[in-house]
Amino acid sequence: MIEYALFFAAICYGVALLMDLWRIAVGPNAADRILALDTMVINVIALLVLYGVWRGTAIYFEAAMLVAMVGFVSTVAYCRFLLRGDIIE
Repeated sequence: MIEYALFFAAICYGVALLMDLWRIAVGPNAADRILALDTMVINVIALLVLYGVWRGTAIYFEAAMLVAMVGFVSTVAYCRFLLRGDIIE
């Protein structure tokens, strides 16, 4: 039964990734694109965790932590670039 729940959750997160991709492509301004990119990172983290639960291994949880750190840094860097025009002062 847990396999069905994992499959359903993976489908839902896959649809959410497609909606994020649509928002990145059509977003009216850069702030919407940043928010969609950050949400896309969160959805990828959720998919990695779901896949780790399905496979029964912990390596995907570590990969999810790495994606979370890179996603946070990239979101902050992109926001700083939009606000100040440069990333490193």
